[in-house]
Amino acid sequence: VQLQASGGGLVQAGGSLRLSCAASGSIVSFNDMGWYRQGPGLQRDMVASITRGGIINYVDSVKGRFTISRDMSKNTLYLQMNSLKPEDTGIYYCYGDLYRAPRHWGQGTQVTVSS
Repeated sequence: VQLQASGGGLVQAGGSLRLSCAASGSIVSFNDMGWYRQGPGLQRDMVASITRGGIINYVDSVKGRFTISRDMSKNTLYLQMNSLKPEDTGIYYCYGDLYRAPRHWGQGTQVTVSS
C-alpha cells in the first residue's frame, strides 16, 4: 500500500489547512496511522496518531487545534489544522503501520505558516 500526502501550502498565522493522506489500498488493515512533522533543521516528530480501534493521540503543542480523522470508504487519513502558528511550519509526513511490517511513509507535504 502506498501513501500520498497532499494539502500543504502557505497560510498566515491563525489560518487553517487540511492535509490528506490517500492510500492506494484499504487502510482497514493498518494498526496505526498518523502524521509526523519535520521543522527546518529539526528531527521528525509525531504530531497525531489514530489506532485501528480509534484511539487518538496528539502532541501537546497541537492539542485543541489539530484534529486527526479518517474515511475508511475513501481510504484516506486527514489532519485538520486550525489556528496555525509559525512553529507549525514544516514538512508533514503521513504514515501507516501494518502488523510485523516496515512502516509505510507518505512523501511529505510542505506547510508554511507566516507570521
